[in-house]
Amino acid sequence: MNKTFSLSLDERIKSKKQIDRLFKGGGAKAMSAYPLRVVYLAEPMGEDESTVAQMMVSVPKRYFKRAVKRNHVKRQVREAYRLNKHILLEALAADEVADSRRKMSLCFIWTSDQLVSTDVVADKVRNLLTRIAERIASNHKNTPAE
Repeated sequence: MNKTFSLSLDERIKSKKQIDRLFKGGGAKAMSAYPLRVVYLAEPMGEDESTVAQMMVSVPKRYFKRAVKRNHVKRQVREAYRLNKHILLEALAADEVADSRRKMSLCFIWTSDQLVSTDVVADKVRNLLTRIAERIASNHKNTPAE
């Protein structure tokens, strides 16, 4: 099995502290590609951590009352992330060479009351990950060398 296309439990955000840092810490950035919005935060990586990027998916009950539909959307987003996370990981690896090691926390938030096809979700996730990777690359270029 090709490990790069897996989405292990270590790659999911499960810690309340990490979620609070992502939403209440003030350093997070966000961008949208309808019907998805991503909130992300780059932080220094601890000594005991091995996962470079962690993600979570939120589908508000306001948009889908039934859990079946919310779970369906979450599966679509996780699958799209699993197949396209290499875009983000490559950008983080290129940034890591020059910088100290950083980890990225991402939260994908659904912002529509309509279900869309898996291809559209995959396209939007790919778009968001590409834009985040471009921001990482541009921040890396703008940082003065010591």
